[in-house]
Amino acid sequence: MGTFDQRPRLLLSAFLMNTSSHILGGMWRHPQAQQYRFHELAPWVDLARKLEDAKFDAMFFADVVGLYGDHEGGWASHVRKGLQVPSHDPLVLLSALAAGTGQIGLAMTSSVIQAHPFQFARQLSTLDHLSNGRVAWNIVTSVLENAHRNFGGASLVAHDDRYSWAEEYVEAAYKLWEGSWADDAVLADKANGIYADPDKVSKINHRGQIYSIDGPHLAVPSTQRTPFLFQAGSSPRGSQFAATHAEATFLFAPHPQYVAKKVAQLETNLQAAGRRRQDLKVFAGLSFVVGSTEAEAKALEAEYDQYLDPHAIIAHIGGGLGIDLGGLDLDTPLGRVQTEGAQGVLEAVLASTPGGNPTLRDLAHYRAKAQQLVGTPEQIADQLERWQDAGIDGLNIMNHVLPGSYDNFIDGLLPELRRRGLAQTQYTPGSLRHKVFGRGDRLPSNHPAAAYRGAFTHSSAVSGQPEQNLVP
Repeated sequence: MGTFDQRPRLLLSAFLMNTSSHILGGMWRHPQAQQYRFHELAPWVDLARKLEDAKFDAMFFADVVGLYGDHEGGWASHVRKGLQVPSHDPLVLLSALAAGTGQIGLAMTSSVIQAHPFQFARQLSTLDHLSNGRVAWNIVTSVLENAHRNFGGASLVAHDDRYSWAEEYVEAAYKLWEGSWADDAVLADKANGIYADPDKVSKINHRGQIYSIDGPHLAVPSTQRTPFLFQAGSSPRGSQFAATHAEATFLFAPHPQYVAKKVAQLETNLQAAGRRRQDLKVFAGLSFVVGSTEAEAKALEAEYDQYLDPHAIIAHIGGGLGIDLGGLDLDTPLGRVQTEGAQGVLEAVLASTPGGNPTLRDLAHYRAKAQQLVGTPEQIADQLERWQDAGIDGLNIMNHVLPGSYDNFIDGLLPELRRRGLAQTQYTPGSLRHKVFGRGDRLPSNHPAAAYRGAFTHSSAVSGQPEQNLVP
């Protein structure tokens, strides 16, 4: 038995989507794959309990609210392949999973385009109450033109303008979550007939470029107030946004060197935002194929490869980039393109391929293989230590098949990670935020949301006088 240097543990999240085909296109066809039953509740409840028994930190649900860009001249191929269509609402699913679990974090993706911040803040506060403080929000801006058109937009909003939109969105949500109700506003005083003290409840009177919200927040403060905050942008503007707002950021990272580059960028941006490196956890999206021997692992990889559909994978990435890559030979070079779509994804593709001009085959390989670790538990754990040295704090674990990929991870790799002290064996009591950072349920004082605390109005609710606008 070897000895290992003391390292911080890795945070473990299962990367999921309420659809039949998420990242690794075609795998829903595998005989053991159950993701085609995504519309049923029972498989998700069973998986949630399995992950909680294994002491995973979170279930992280991706989401889209529109079709990917055209492939092969239209969107019919997306429907044929099940490329994230149909897909169902993760917020509704998480409400059910909150009732069936007690410790695991429940992270959901919601775009700024799809729900008004007043309604969304109310929904997340409700879910945080029902889960005893286990909710996380992955803040996204939507790279799909069809998604913007589904919510009244004329076209895809320019990349940096989407982040400006997101800045106002989170500002309004912070005001509702942090500034509208005092901690002691609710009295529930039956004897005197006073449920809540109006002097400790405030309208927010937000007036911005996009939103006008009076308030007050209709939900009382939940355990975390503001949910745990994820953000997945890796472009320069996305990195700046993550450094300002996120508590965890999620990278599609083709190799540890790419992680190190992105972490260095994040550290610079964190300093500019008045935050510290320890305020932000970095997750890498990786998939795993584990065997008791190297030959066994490679045999399982070969089995999975039979069901991977490179054209579905290309349609997924091309759709996010806003480019129709359908109908082209797999050896066609992608070239250097300018796009208003997922710029961080394009950068990662180019960075992962020698020469900087990947073919479509390289593109499919990047998504399916560059982030896939194959081998024995010891071999994979050694590789993860190199990823950790590059700057990752956690894993967002992609799956080939549900639930089999997580069975393979839990039974094959997790014991070795625990032997090295790289995975937890028990949950820390408390909210998701406290489980991750160990410093309480609420956001720290150096987070921008903290600026809205304590800005409460005294007497205007009963006098009829206009209330102050909550500004930092």
